[in-house]
Amino acid sequence: MNFYALTNTTDSAGSMWTYILLWAVVIGGMYFFLMRPQSKKKKKEEKMRSNVQIGDEITTIGGIMGRVVGIKEDSASLVIETGTDRAKLRIKRWAIGSVDTIHDDAE
Repeated sequence: MNFYALTNTTDSAGSMWTYILLWAVVIGGMYFFLMRPQSKKKKKEEKMRSNVQIGDEITTIGGIMGRVVGIKEDSASLVIETGTDRAKLRIKRWAIGSVDTIHDDAE
């Protein structure tokens, strides 16, 4: 009877550690497949937005396409020129969706 109680306790402790190990693997997998790529993408977008230069062709997150004609560092905004009528818009830096100009970074 004593031997049976001892093996029963060992099995429940072993299954508890298996359960904890399983959850650790699931949480680790979620980190590497969901959170890590998201943070890498966010860093890449932030770098793209901070490297915008005057003369770059950009597209905003709202779909407005234009050329950067001014950068205001104090308010983190840009002035873009759109269309043939040269209408100027002031947008925030976070509203840049993509930079369509390719730069040669061979420095």
